[in-house]
Amino acid sequence: MSSDAGDAARTAPGSAAALRIANQRRVLAVLLDRGTQPATQADITRETGLAAGTVSTIVRELAAAGVVSTVAGSGRRGTTVRLARGAGLVAGVDFGHNHVAVALGDMSGEVLGEDRRTLEPGHPYAEGLQAASDMLDTLLAAAGAERSELRNIGMGLPAPLSDGVVMSSAIEPGWVGVNARDEASRVFGVDVLIENDANLGALAEHRHGHGRGHANVVFVKVSSGVGAGLILDNQLFRGTAGTSGEIGHLTLNDQGPLCRCGSRGCLEAYAASGTALTMMHDQMPEAGVDEIIEAAKQGNVSALRVFEDAGLHLGWGLATVTNLLDPGVILVGGDMSHAGELLLESARLGLRRHVLAGTSTTPVLVAELGDRASMVGALVLAIDATDLLPA
Repeated sequence: MSSDAGDAARTAPGSAAALRIANQRRVLAVLLDRGTQPATQADITRETGLAAGTVSTIVRELAAAGVVSTVAGSGRRGTTVRLARGAGLVAGVDFGHNHVAVALGDMSGEVLGEDRRTLEPGHPYAEGLQAASDMLDTLLAAAGAERSELRNIGMGLPAPLSDGVVMSSAIEPGWVGVNARDEASRVFGVDVLIENDANLGALAEHRHGHGRGHANVVFVKVSSGVGAGLILDNQLFRGTAGTSGEIGHLTLNDQGPLCRCGSRGCLEAYAASGTALTMMHDQMPEAGVDEIIEAAKQGNVSALRVFEDAGLHLGWGLATVTNLLDPGVILVGGDMSHAGELLLESARLGLRRHVLAGTSTTPVLVAELGDRASMVGALVLAIDATDLLPA
């Protein structure tokens, strides 16, 4: 029998090797789900349904390969186990309209370092990728790590994507038509997974934020654009072409203001940060969103109206989503979410006005991870795509 044929026989379904690999994956799944919280061998035995002796053997194998680390406890089953540095590192990159954020993390999801820089709106994709690569090198150096330790990189963009290609010139003109996955992999020298930034926010909030414990979660990023990430039955929903969640282009009034997508009266034209800046330009010509929020908190009636109007329209859009999906929770992130209850109080009112009677109890909260949600979600994406089994 040839060597290849022998390997195939050993790993065939039902073989001892295949069973061992399956059991290793079950143990690793428990550790990945625990994240930074270690599990005892007794925990792993209970959660996998494997025999205690089997778990003990697998833990020893994984520890010998550097994939997990252990700390002795009370008896063998009291030994705590967690994913180790030897399992490798991942990075998360989040591009916004005018920023890039980069995080370095280990396979447990612990963030070892992070950085955020401002970019010019409409920045060329090559400029943005080079800035992210430089930031990543700085983070690796601070952690005493090499780029060769990186297993995967997750990256988010605020645009609809199809097979890694940015589809809309209206949202990210410096990236349109670019195969972001291929270009990023070339610059970083590591496999890169690309995802819409709102989808990454949904992943992060479902795993580490206010979405924990909910099978159906809607994360809405309200910033220079408005987009949603959808978790349905505990899975990220991308749609047929990967462009689901573009709720910013729900038409609220077909005679309304022109949207950058070319349509009129889109939700984005009423609720995005650019509208807030335009409305306050005469009174506060140099202000950003946070300055307008502060003015509203100080009682500026025009600033208060900005967030009341934005919230009411946002609630209208959220009602459409609620009528379609009946989520367990709606989480709002992005620049406009910094306004907190100034925005969400009217958003809940708008939701109640337009949602099907009897279904208006869906909680609407500010995302727990705030501006870090998409960056943390990029780390989750990279971790989930990494095979931790020892060679």
